[in-house]
Amino acid sequence: MTAYFVPPTPPSDWRAPALSLRWWPVFLRNLLVWKKLVLPSLIGNIAEPLIWLVAFGYGMGMLVGRVQVQGEQVPYILFLASGSICMSAMNAASFEALYSAFSRMHVQKTWDGIMNAPVSLDDIVMAEMLWAGFKALFTATAILGVMLALNISHSPKLVAAWPVLFATGIAFSCIALIFNALAQGYDFFTYYFTLFLTPMMFLSGVFFPREQLPGPVRAVSDWLPLTNAVELVRPMFMDRWPEHPVRNLLVLAAYAVAAYWTALALTRRRFAN
Repeated sequence: MTAYFVPPTPPSDWRAPALSLRWWPVFLRNLLVWKKLVLPSLIGNIAEPLIWLVAFGYGMGMLVGRVQVQGEQVPYILFLASGSICMSAMNAASFEALYSAFSRMHVQKTWDGIMNAPVSLDDIVMAEMLWAGFKALFTATAILGVMLALNISHSPKLVAAWPVLFATGIAFSCIALIFNALAQGYDFFTYYFTLFLTPMMFLSGVFFPREQLPGPVRAVSDWLPLTNAVELVRPMFMDRWPEHPVRNLLVLAAYAVAAYWTALALTRRRFAN
């Protein structure tokens, strides 16, 4: 009787992440490289949101005056600042998990070199996700310092905004890594910014209260990750606690887990091919 060799079934790309602490050397490598460019990186990350804050907060704020948030009248610049810092965390994480991660993965082939060491692809994706979250937190912290210097808010509850801003960065870095896994070039990222991030900026209550939106649009907006980040951070600027913190955090966590799992599966498939 002839025996036939049956090759083993390859593991599924959608298998559970292989978690270990080997992501730390990859994270540290990114940190050491970034330290050489920390000043231009800082200026690049905070310049645009501060321009938005000054132009709209002080310019349009003189026309708008005060807006109502949770039954309380607040200055428009406080309203804008509390939303724009979440937007900055979103943008910082997205840029890092797209352009920088794609350069390391596809252009420089840094990931291929790292995998010659006892570091898996799962470890690299985890490190990139956490690194983008750290960049988001760093950027948001720098912007928050400027806002404190401008006397926009001095609420002690802003300390609790740090983990929320980090969670926001993690959620958006996971989403961005999906597009990183699919991209064949930098031009592909235009779809992410034009069709996903830009509409979200205007639907999530960053620039104006969401009560102005039509009912169906607002219903969709309720489940956007940026909306839930803003609803967590804005009350802290007002020296209040969020109304629905558990729901908001669960939405951010759901986006992060689902997007990370998807990004990891698509990245495995990309490297398998």
